[in-house]
Amino acid sequence: MASNNVPLEISVIQEEPAKVVQHKPKRKIGGWAPAFLLLANQALATFAFFGVGVNLVLFLTRVMGQGNADAANTVSKWTGTVYLCSLLGAFLSDSYWGRYLTCMFFQVILVMGLVLLSLTSSLFLLKPSGCGDGVKHCKPTSTKGMMMFYLSIYMVALGYGGHQPTLATLGVDQFDESDTKYKKNGAKGAFFAYFYAALNIGSLFSNTILAYYEDIGHWTIGFWVSMGSALVGLLSFLCGSFHYRYVKASGNPLPRIAQVFVVACRKSRVPVDDEKKLYEVDGLHSAIKGSRKILHSEEYKCLDKAAMVTENDLSGPQNNWRLCTVTQVEEAKCVIRMLPIWLCTIIYSVIFTQMASLFVEQGAVMNTHIGTFRLPAASMSVFDILSVLVCTLLYRKILVPLAGRISGNPKGLTELQRMGVGLVIGLFAMVAAGVTEVERLKQSVPGLHTSTMSVFWQVPQYVLVGASEVFMYVGQLEFFNSQAPDGIKSFGSSLCMASISLGNYVSSLLVHMVMSITSRGDDVGWIPENLNDGHMDRFYFLIALLTVIDLVLYAYCAKRYKCISVDEDACDEVKKEQV
Repeated sequence: MASNNVPLEISVIQEEPAKVVQHKPKRKIGGWAPAFLLLANQALATFAFFGVGVNLVLFLTRVMGQGNADAANTVSKWTGTVYLCSLLGAFLSDSYWGRYLTCMFFQVILVMGLVLLSLTSSLFLLKPSGCGDGVKHCKPTSTKGMMMFYLSIYMVALGYGGHQPTLATLGVDQFDESDTKYKKNGAKGAFFAYFYAALNIGSLFSNTILAYYEDIGHWTIGFWVSMGSALVGLLSFLCGSFHYRYVKASGNPLPRIAQVFVVACRKSRVPVDDEKKLYEVDGLHSAIKGSRKILHSEEYKCLDKAAMVTENDLSGPQNNWRLCTVTQVEEAKCVIRMLPIWLCTIIYSVIFTQMASLFVEQGAVMNTHIGTFRLPAASMSVFDILSVLVCTLLYRKILVPLAGRISGNPKGLTELQRMGVGLVIGLFAMVAAGVTEVERLKQSVPGLHTSTMSVFWQVPQYVLVGASEVFMYVGQLEFFNSQAPDGIKSFGSSLCMASISLGNYVSSLLVHMVMSITSRGDDVGWIPENLNDGHMDRFYFLIALLTVIDLVLYAYCAKRYKCISVDEDACDEVKKEQV
């Protein structure tokens, strides 16, 4: 009996270590690996979007039969809608769906919109076949074809605009703020720079290869290729589903902000005599789900009344329509503080908008031939893209270390300083565009819609706009994301896109006002059908003048701006809210 039990005892002892070491490998969450997947998604989605947007002004004039001013206005309104949809995407992301579901939903809409556009152009718009190349005219568009066309392009606007700010915020979510490795290396700032670079890499191919094929009349092929890119982008996004670092939605911010103003009005006669009496929940966590506490600030003290504890507040149950926390009040203050800075960026977006409209129309009436090859006017934006990529590299590798040694700021320049530099460079871009137009008019061919001046004289204005983007838009993304409270991070990212949106609408309004004023009587106006008869240079100089005024206002607002101050000790508590 004893001899029989020994081998059994030995076998048990030998099997125990095997049970101990059999652990499943832990899945890696967050970091640069999923972030790079999101950057690839950004490049593919942007390629698809600009496959439609880059030549849209020419599609409207050649296929849809619109005039130059009407086409420019249509593009401005459409582009404005694209970025206005970013507010919708940000709201759904912050409030209910979270970043991941919001990105996926809007990318599906983008793919569907491109499918509809491809089918509509081939079945209803491009009749006869091969029209829309600038030589062969298309038949008048039917009402059904026009309705499907506008439905499709606005689905593209909704899909691309809705997922942009959410994708940017999901990207920076991959870097845990409590991890000193990411914080020390400035991972979030680097991601925003690479995010904008990925956007330009995507648009590089659409502005060259697709722009060429669309310009010679192969519109349907261009739209189908764009759809394929959007589909691949969606699939690549889904591939990282098990490796993304998720942050839960924090609930609808609109009632929270409204509560602050309502309660402050109700307590308008309550004095704020002691900051220690301001109400805040105990512990490290704030009352807003997934948000760190925001420390009290001295600005807009009238709103502090919403957090003052009165005897009535102590007598009943907690009610946010009667008493708000300091964090909730500071969230409302943050939104108010960011608005003046945001409003000052709209004029810059007017500058940026000209690349997709008047720059293209200006290039279309210049000499676009290189030997026997005709360069599409829209392809000149490749110089803007190359400028962005080169300036991004120079900024991160040379300017940041150099400015950091001089200023002592590891970022080189603050976000507000970078945005100011971008505004100045944008001003020079408008001056360069105006000077180019003055010279183009001198070399215009009488009686024809063309000029002997080479289209490559547009290079300086495109390069300057590209350089300004690196400072303005990358600075905006980083600034609004860092200054937005945790509960509205996507909203912060969407402010950059919303600035572009309003810039497009303001541009459209300016064109309409200028044409209404300058085309009275026998005058054809500054931007007529034949640009050789107009004075588009004056329109560029008008934007430059508005930029000078805006720069003064921006400098005043930036100097008075006070940054948000959060409770850094709460990082670990907020981390528990992540799924």
